[in-house]
Amino acid sequence: MPGAPAPSCHWATAARALWTRLLALVKLYGLDRALSETTECLRRAVAGPLASPAAAPTPLRGWSGDPMTAITQATAAATLHAADLDKVHLGPGLLSDRFELNLAYVRSLQPANLLRPYRFEAGLWSWCGTAGTTVGATVADGPDTWHWGWEAPSSQLRGHILGHWLSAAAHVRHGHPEVGVAADEVVAELARCQAANGGEWIAPFSSVYLDRIAAGRPVWAPQYVLHKLFAGLLDAAVIGGNDQARQVLTRAADWFHRWTDQFSRAELNDILDYETGGMIEVWAGLYQLTGEPAHHELMLRYRRGRFFDRLLAGEDVLTNKHANTQIAEILGCAKAYEATGDPQWRQIVEAFWELAVTRRGTYITGGGSSGEIWQPPGQQAARLHDVQEHCTVYNMMRLADYLYRWTGQTHYADYWERNLINGILAQQHPHTGMVTYFLPLEAGSSKTWGHPTQNFWCCHGTLLQAHTSYLTAGVHRNGDAIRVSHYLPGTTTLVADSIGAFAGTITIEPDVRAGIVPGHQHSVEGYEGIQHLHVPPAPLRRPDATITRIRVQATTPATAEVQLRIPHWIAADPTVLVNGETAAVTRDGGIAKLTRNWSEDTIEIRFPTQVAAHPLPDQPDCVAFTDGPVALAGLVDEERALHGDPTHPQALLRPDRERQHSWWNANTFRTVGQERGIRFVPLYQITDERYSVYFPIRH
Repeated sequence: MPGAPAPSCHWATAARALWTRLLALVKLYGLDRALSETTECLRRAVAGPLASPAAAPTPLRGWSGDPMTAITQATAAATLHAADLDKVHLGPGLLSDRFELNLAYVRSLQPANLLRPYRFEAGLWSWCGTAGTTVGATVADGPDTWHWGWEAPSSQLRGHILGHWLSAAAHVRHGHPEVGVAADEVVAELARCQAANGGEWIAPFSSVYLDRIAAGRPVWAPQYVLHKLFAGLLDAAVIGGNDQARQVLTRAADWFHRWTDQFSRAELNDILDYETGGMIEVWAGLYQLTGEPAHHELMLRYRRGRFFDRLLAGEDVLTNKHANTQIAEILGCAKAYEATGDPQWRQIVEAFWELAVTRRGTYITGGGSSGEIWQPPGQQAARLHDVQEHCTVYNMMRLADYLYRWTGQTHYADYWERNLINGILAQQHPHTGMVTYFLPLEAGSSKTWGHPTQNFWCCHGTLLQAHTSYLTAGVHRNGDAIRVSHYLPGTTTLVADSIGAFAGTITIEPDVRAGIVPGHQHSVEGYEGIQHLHVPPAPLRRPDATITRIRVQATTPATAEVQLRIPHWIAADPTVLVNGETAAVTRDGGIAKLTRNWSEDTIEIRFPTQVAAHPLPDQPDCVAFTDGPVALAGLVDEERALHGDPTHPQALLRPDRERQHSWWNANTFRTVGQERGIRFVPLYQITDERYSVYFPIRH
């Protein structure tokens, strides 16, 4: 954060800066507010940083005072704090397998292809098919090696994947330095492209695209593409530690500050009606990083009042609107709240969640849209075809994470968990790692998988990022308390700092012998269980519970509170042991709390599971099934009615194919008492089979 101005600063320069700021704010908000804010800035400059204001200035919309002071407010925004990426290591299991698939895809995308549209725009690359001006040797780097689909040279959305890739690379480089090296090379080449463009503009297309938007001429979402690029640069700077990325982004912000300065508020509102992605999130993040007033002004200029103000008024401005356009803008509000501390940004986020999730409802998977648009509240039966675009799943999980960290309320973590299992995992091919754009839930559905280089849908980009998002989700600090938010296998190292005093490691691992573990297959523990006679025997039948061991190893013995999230799907009260003995636990809503002196101790927590039926809100005689948090899919290529009582789903489905070698097959079932049997498997395991998720049910 910049310090106070040096006493030797030139007052003439400061006066010019204040005058420029006043003019910009007049354009944004009118004369009265602009004068009030500028007067307060001048008063503080004269009185010095320690002076107390005689009266608080009139707050600007989206800003709660002096920009330098506002940055410190972000530290108070969060209740829960995740560990740094380099302090977390995934353990073996389903998530580790899926992470490795995605990492292989990240590595497979070559910088030359990612950079091609940027280098072409900067005049640093061209191609004519041969190495000479007439007839020469064929160039090896021909179209058959390029990226196509939405990344094709003729696509107006070309270049969007590079930003996603930079963000993914920033999250994995700590454990995979070769990815970091490639990312740094990409940033250096982007800086070269920016210099060739004149020093500020950096994009895979001409700035004419934005002028066309301003003139009301349609272009396919140029600011969406730029948001991906800028978000990638911001992640490369903040997470990856690449200062050149900050410099490139800051120079691009200079261009945007000047470009947006030419428009009135009404004209800016018209521009914001063309999908901007999360541009407001970028400017808020950059302001949080630099503290520069110009970056704060950019954030305010991208405030979409036509959307946000109606949300605050309680209007339904979502139904039949493009979901991912709106989610990205709300993520920007969340970042703006963390950057400024202004409560109105948070109010917008909370109003959106209330309308998008609480009042609207979700499908059994946790998704809330179909065909890329929001379905009407409580109405899903007619929209089971193209459910939950992958981008919306990932971005709503990000929003849930913001709200969970701010509030500590476990229903946000429940939402995140359901979408991880039945969205992010269900929409990634378990063998190829590729993505499916939609996840249909109607009778006889199938998944349509993308190609690694021939499609490059927006969902390819969020695929790259989604499988880095769960790395730090397992363990949080809650002041001096330790919160186990998700039971994801792995080890988190905590160090004593300003957030919490406990130092040590928290290791989460499932009991693969006595409990079910979604997606689990081979393990040393399981193999020993079928070979060694001195180990306790496995249960006779598949267990109906998950069992997780949490090993707490303190650097030095210390007293601390450990908080365990109790998921909403449990079939009965959990059982908690510490070092093999029943523990004294206090229950606080969705949290179980244990306080003791920790040294080298093991917590074991058992969550009972059972099959549950979930009716469609507008067609209650049509149900989907879950086992714990896992949505089930019936392997059937046509609509089939089931006969039985949906309030007793355990009488409809029984365990099937429960054991395989040294592991339990989790969440596999077969129908009971039906004319024709149907096998049910986890939706996330489906690859190319036909399936149905919702079934008519007859008493």
